[in-house]
Amino acid sequence: LSPRQKQAVELAMREGVVVITGGPGTGKTTTLRTMLQVMEEEGRRVQLAAPTGRAAKRMAEATGFEAKTIHRLLEYNHAEGGNLCFQRNAERRLETDVLIIDEVSMVDNMLMYSLLQAIPDGARLVLVGDADQLPSVGAGSVLRDIVNSGNIPAIHLEEIFRQDQAGMIVVNAHRINRGELPSYNKPKGDFFLVEVADARAIAATVVDLCTRRLPKYLPCNPLEDIQVLSPMKRTTAGVEQLNRELQKAYNPPEAQKPELFYKDIAFRLGDKVMQIKNNYEKAVFNGDMGVISEIDAEEGQLAVQFSDREGEGPVFYERAEMEELALAYAISVHKSQGSEFPVVVMVMTTQHQIMLQRNLLYTGVTRARSLVVLVGTQHAVAKAVRNNRESKRYTHLAERLKEEAGVGSREWGVGSGE
Repeated sequence: LSPRQKQAVELAMREGVVVITGGPGTGKTTTLRTMLQVMEEEGRRVQLAAPTGRAAKRMAEATGFEAKTIHRLLEYNHAEGGNLCFQRNAERRLETDVLIIDEVSMVDNMLMYSLLQAIPDGARLVLVGDADQLPSVGAGSVLRDIVNSGNIPAIHLEEIFRQDQAGMIVVNAHRINRGELPSYNKPKGDFFLVEVADARAIAATVVDLCTRRLPKYLPCNPLEDIQVLSPMKRTTAGVEQLNRELQKAYNPPEAQKPELFYKDIAFRLGDKVMQIKNNYEKAVFNGDMGVISEIDAEEGQLAVQFSDREGEGPVFYERAEMEELALAYAISVHKSQGSEFPVVVMVMTTQHQIMLQRNLLYTGVTRARSLVVLVGTQHAVAKAVRNNRESKRYTHLAERLKEEAGVGSREWGVGSGE
């Protein structure tokens, strides 16, 4: 371990709350693994959680320990009217000595509040994440506020460890973060820009890349391994239009193939779909992805097999519930948070002017494991890299943490249930 990583492990063993942040390749996972080993040797009860099913699955694979979604950890239940209530709370706290939460940038104010309520007195909290990613979809900017408060011990890992084998994805992610242009198109490289000046031609280029060019360049299963991202929902290069074109290419209508129409979307057997709102009754959450495994056109029902629910059966939807589903051949950058895909194809066009921000480009690029292909213009990429103005979130959390802590950070224990 580097001195910084050792310091992170030592802090986690000593302090009530610790934050560990860092970009890709900076050794967050190695630090976590060491921390877990030490905690296990000391006989501490440790629980791991993350905001989404996919992030929890990644956390479990990376550490070798069980990880749950925060909702599952807090034993969510749907109360009357489909609202949410947690059975783990200030009255019935979690049974743990240490709680480690990953991908904290995705956690909003309400969920963090519920989590803090359920932490037992004297337990430790370790928050892990990348403060430079997009903030949570829900209200607040929890990770950044905690780091900015200066009252909670925070270790920022900066040294890139996987540089030699990481290729340009990790290097470029850090360049983007520093406000520098990424470098592309090296032979046999893993980071490309395909220049397409006319935004109307982008969808066709993306389809060609996904179905023909990329599978030739990198052996992969296009449907499972390639994820298309776009900053916007609408426009000719937005998520909706890209989904229509990609569906035509991957899963065209056939006489024998059952399909169901909901509004202007044709859901077909085999389509890649995403749950777009939390459904506590069905135990599926915003951002969960799967494939349509059954369609009963007469009954107006379909079933989705979600990839994060291994060993569990498909989830059934009546026609009225289909508003909770969207095609997922292309998804927004916000919806991709907490996920990792072998190949990312990301649209960058000045048509999406309003969304071209550094943290959006950074979040999109860091979703890729093996290959990034940006489709659009160098001008749009440069615009995003230069635009470090984030939409401001007025949360006052950082100020309140400062007041709470008085002068030093030592009074910070967790689980006082305030």
